[in-house]
Amino acid sequence: MTQNLRRMTDSDLEQVFEWRNHPDVSRFMYTDHKITLNEHRQWFLKASKNAAVNLLIFELDGASSGFVNITRSRCSAVADWGFYISPDAPKGAGRELGYAALTHGFSALGLHKICGEAIEFNERSIAFHHALGFKQEGRLRDQHRKSQRFYDVICFGLLAREWRPNTKEQD
Repeated sequence: MTQNLRRMTDSDLEQVFEWRNHPDVSRFMYTDHKITLNEHRQWFLKASKNAAVNLLIFELDGASSGFVNITRSRCSAVADWGFYISPDAPKGAGRELGYAALTHGFSALGLHKICGEAIEFNERSIAFHHALGFKQEGRLRDQHRKSQRFYDVICFGLLAREWRPNTKEQD
């Protein structure tokens, strides 16, 4: 499989919007409501003008297959990431997206640390972070309300020195 990570453009907006609102993706997001295309456009306009935000499209064999957001918020060398794969992406595409995004973050962006979060019921994301080498750094108890219930948020961190770009097998 050939992969590519590129900057998100206006022409990607509707596809990313469809992915974001798909039940397999939206159930793990912080928001409960189905976002509107206008909300999505406003988010993109604001985020794409912010130099600290990197909105990326993951391509697999020439097809757009996922979305990655890498945002520097604490300092220029530390970023938060968020991601989702297309609901119809082939098996293994998520792992490829993670590998490409982290390599980009540590190599192209020169980051020292990438942080991630997962709502406690998102077991696949928690396992995914561990598989990529992230360390669990915390648990924010009853941090997020979703569907009339409070959930813990699991916090992860991966340092550049812990990332091994020459192998997809992490500890």
